[in-house]
Amino acid sequence: MARSLILGIGGTARQDSSSEKALRKCLAAASSEGAETVILTGRDLDMPMYAPHESDRSPSATRFLELIKRCDGLVISSPAYHGCMSGLIKNALDYVEDLRTDSRPYLDGRAVGLIVCGSGWQGIGTTLSALRSIVHALRGWPTPLAATINSNENACDEHGKSRSGNVQFQLETVGRQVADFAAQGKAFALPARPAVNAFKGERRALACNVT
Repeated sequence: MARSLILGIGGTARQDSSSEKALRKCLAAASSEGAETVILTGRDLDMPMYAPHESDRSPSATRFLELIKRCDGLVISSPAYHGCMSGLIKNALDYVEDLRTDSRPYLDGRAVGLIVCGSGWQGIGTTLSALRSIVHALRGWPTPLAATINSNENACDEHGKSRSGNVQFQLETVGRQVADFAAQGKAFALPARPAVNAFKGERRALACNVT
């Protein structure tokens, strides 16, 4: 059986941000489980604001959507900005609406690992809750464990190495869970389900995306 493909998206417009370093550490754990990994960081996600009524897509948006279609699992790593995910991450997730009529619409059936980095637990908690809600709306499966990193505690050094055994455990566990669930999904793949337009709320068939 072919290796599972795990796509990691995250980071900020600043290269080597804490959320990007955490994402790389998480994907390394997925790779150790035998998965193929691809990462799209801040610059790769610098796409025009999503406009559902327009059909033209930038090269970066086209690449992003092709990788979403191909991947068997996903890891999303976001900073906590004012109590929620960054605009960069939210805009990227809005583009998944373009896959509403795909044979495997949205994030259907895929395991999705979540990482949130912030300078306080309150913002981290609300950001994680928002990310989980979006993944549910896109028909993905958030992994049982998410990684939450409080940057006030200096969780990573300048090389991205975790100073906290707990943070290291979280990142590696999320990466392994996504890889393991992706491999199981490939072995027991279910037939494609009818699409539901999550962005506009239109129901194209019997809806199972009830929110």
